[in-house]
Amino acid sequence: MRPEKDRQSGKEGESVTLSCKYSTNSDYIVLYWYRQNLNQAPQYLLYKGARSSSSVEHSTSKRFKCTTSRDSTQLTIEALTMSDTAIYYCALRVAQ
Repeated sequence: MRPEKDRQSGKEGESVTLSCKYSTNSDYIVLYWYRQNLNQAPQYLLYKGARSSSSVEHSTSKRFKCTTSRDSTQLTIEALTMSDTAIYYCALRVAQ
């Protein structure tokens, strides 16, 4: 997996969308998003299934929305706050 951009920014109260590209032959995949604030452990935000697993999803906040396509996933963070300043990670798991 790889991010489409190294850095992104937004203004407080607005929304921002982060995107990752991925490549796999599996039709049963789940995509995860995490964030890591300075000097803290990574924090789970959400997961969403893609392809044949598209009905699978969970989010820790209504502010975090995820969309997926055949080769990418997007995380939209709504109503930005300063605490959203972090490093964001996307990850892929092949579901069984």
